[in-house]
Amino acid sequence: MNEKKSILKNEGFQAILAALICIVVGLLVGFIVLLIINPAGAWDAIVAIMQNFMTRSSGPARLKNLGNTLVKTSPLLMCALSINFCYKVGLFNIGAAGQYVAGAGMCLYAGLAWKLPWFMCVILAIVAGGLFGTIVGFLKAYCNVNEVISGIMLNWIGLYLVNMLLSGVKEPSSPYTLKLSSVNPGGILPSLGMGAFFAKNKYVTIAIPLSVIIAVVVWVVLNKTKFGYELRATGFNKEAAKYAGMNEKKNIILTLMIGGILAGLGASFFYLSAIEEWSVTQSSVPAMGFNGIAATFLGGLNPIGTIFSSFFIQHITLGGSEIDMSVYPSQISDLISAIIIYLCGFVLFFKLVMNKSGSGKGGHKK
Repeated sequence: MNEKKSILKNEGFQAILAALICIVVGLLVGFIVLLIINPAGAWDAIVAIMQNFMTRSSGPARLKNLGNTLVKTSPLLMCALSINFCYKVGLFNIGAAGQYVAGAGMCLYAGLAWKLPWFMCVILAIVAGGLFGTIVGFLKAYCNVNEVISGIMLNWIGLYLVNMLLSGVKEPSSPYTLKLSSVNPGGILPSLGMGAFFAKNKYVTIAIPLSVIIAVVVWVVLNKTKFGYELRATGFNKEAAKYAGMNEKKNIILTLMIGGILAGLGASFFYLSAIEEWSVTQSSVPAMGFNGIAATFLGGLNPIGTIFSSFFIQHITLGGSEIDMSVYPSQISDLISAIIIYLCGFVLFFKLVMNKSGSGKGGHKK
């Protein structure tokens, strides 16, 4: 007799349902907080957060803001892929934030001080991010330093090093770096060629499709190649991998280096779009690297799922700017993201419940 497999035991369905539970509960908690602050406008505020660019009154304005959301989704996706890639190998790359900072500093300095073309700026951002990742990997492989500790320390080291580096290319009367569009237009990423569709949004660049392609490549590498198999085997049990003839130390370093490359590349995708300048007086690490944690776990630790979760996280983050600032803080969207991150820790619990719910016997065949 063969037991019919319940849909609740399907891994894909479990991942989607668990993500939806996290989203719904996160939004519910955010709504409750809004109610506590001011009940009268709580519903309008939570709707504005969920709608984001759809709150704009005209079609062109909505399309332009959709373009901005996509532009900011691209670096978030890269940071999420950085964390995702390392997590699949048993490493928690919280240092993705610092690797993102290193990439941002290098690509901006190369574009503003050296006036290099965009592809050279991208390469230098990759090198900087990869170097930071390699340092964490080396400390983990040869000194047994926990990657979380060294990653967090390098986040702050990277921030202040980049602040000092970019102080030489900032505006004389402000803490922000010079505008790349004015100093070196050749340092800006090529346009996607869809400016007309996005209401002449000049920030929509090739970074958007490239980030999606890279997500697919990461999935293929991890799941369909010998290299990916060896990396995952090292993550499952590095002693067993060593016994099987795999170089576990090299795999650890390679993994964190690739994680750094992805995060540094994400920084170049963002800052070389010229949508925003760097402030050399900032004292906190950009949230992009940390929001990548939410995106990768919400995406079910799947590079393809991470594409959609990155868009959702960025969507509600920008949606926070659409609420009435005189009544509610825009950080309410960050609170919702934080709740989602927290709930993602219970994904395995949700899957366990679904497995038990679907364990009842169905029809039988003789």
